[in-house]
Amino acid sequence: MGCGPSNSGQANLGSKPQYNDETYITRARSPSFDRTLLKVILLGDSGVGKSSIMNQYVHEKFTAEYKATIGADFLTKHLIIDDKPITMQIWDTAGQERFQSLGVAFYRGADCCALVFDVNDEKTFENVNSWKEEFLLKAGIEDPQNFPFVLLGNKIDVENGRAVSKKRALKFCEDNGNIQYFETSAKEGIGVSNAFMHLATFASDKRNQK
Repeated sequence: MGCGPSNSGQANLGSKPQYNDETYITRARSPSFDRTLLKVILLGDSGVGKSSIMNQYVHEKFTAEYKATIGADFLTKHLIIDDKPITMQIWDTAGQERFQSLGVAFYRGADCCALVFDVNDEKTFENVNSWKEEFLLKAGIEDPQNFPFVLLGNKIDVENGRAVSKKRALKFCEDNGNIQYFETSAKEGIGVSNAFMHLATFASDKRNQK
């Protein structure tokens, strides 16, 4: 998994909201809001930075200390899209093979999925399609052609180590239903917020079409 502290099943609680350019975090759910809950799954090989991406988006923090996720972990983030309150429940799943049998329990009910690879590691990119196919199978997606996926090429901050070109990543996206591609750095906070905002908007639109 990626770097970052593990806060298993803990929503971001507290009394004082935090704000940034695109979203706001409410530290506790307000009973006056009729929120839409979106379940987001992060998938990819161990070490590509899924935990770091999740923690960067929710807490705007990064730590270089590596700690592999065991089973699954989730955080929540509350935001407003088109004047509608949305709660994103972001699931960071273990990339190790021994935990893949747990996928059914964690994938069920997913509204969208981010496929993550390390742009400096060829193998993690080659495995993206396997993660996608496994997810579609175990999650029981009824309309796989139109399910909200994004592809994240992480660790673009690493100098002189790139093994997967942007062109190859975009070709994968084109071959898989023209899904959106975002290059990210969990360490520097690059592209992370944009990727999640796209996912939330895409998934929310799909939900409203049902």
